[in-house]
Amino acid sequence: MSDFNDRLALAAKCIADTDYIVVGAGAGLSAAAGLDYSGPKFKKEFADYISRYGFPDLYSSSFYEFPTEEERWARWARHIDYARFRPEAFPLYKELFTLVKDKNYFVITTNVDAQFRKAGFNPDKIFEVQGDYGMMQCAVGCHPTLYSDKETVRQILQNSHDLTVDKKYIPTCPVCGGNMDVHVRKNRYFVQDSEWEKAAQRYEDFITEYAENKRVVLIELGIGFNTPTIIRFPFEQITYHNPKATLIRLNSEYPDGPKETASRTIAFTENMSDVIQNLISKQS
Repeated sequence: MSDFNDRLALAAKCIADTDYIVVGAGAGLSAAAGLDYSGPKFKKEFADYISRYGFPDLYSSSFYEFPTEEERWARWARHIDYARFRPEAFPLYKELFTLVKDKNYFVITTNVDAQFRKAGFNPDKIFEVQGDYGMMQCAVGCHPTLYSDKETVRQILQNSHDLTVDKKYIPTCPVCGGNMDVHVRKNRYFVQDSEWEKAAQRYEDFITEYAENKRVVLIELGIGFNTPTIIRFPFEQITYHNPKATLIRLNSEYPDGPKETASRTIAFTENMSDVIQNLISKQS
């Protein structure tokens, strides 16, 4: 189905006819919403880092092996403030909430910027699989506890100079005394604390009760092939096994899915905000 209006009408009807929606979101959603990881805003905000280290984008800079903790945390503080603490809820996330708020919904996301919570989604209906920029943990996961890094980030930003910061502002693990790290899944030490486990169970319960055999709509936004086993492939499997499921995929680069579920997949490569706004307008 190639016509935009035909796809909109079908997607709107599927949403209207269901009580259950699963939202799956990746980095492409936040990028479409306005979180610039490689464009003009990034280049302006991180011009000094680009000049010194040659970072092509914010994501790549996260994996740079800095020689000292002082340099590493100076960069992380700016990164976290830029992507997590400074932005308010982006309009696109608010629009998405408007679209699904009256349904029985659940959100699974690989994003770590807390935009779903900022936009008004129920925290008990969100599973942030890959962590949260606003939290930190022991770098080697010596104990399963997370800590807010908001005050740490504030102090480092206020006291940074020449892309580093004095050692006294660097957080250390309160248990082992070692390094702390941002709570983002990047190695085997990622901490899955009790709240993470509860969210995972709530998501699994939702999928089991509503997505496996009821009329459900899965809305997938901005998910490519970086970590497809978390959302993209499971959504396709749910659609394949449940004949009453419909997958609505918003992805400018990777809209296609398996041929076996093509008849129940509605793909949009158009601007995400335009699609969501049009779907909202068809609800009234």
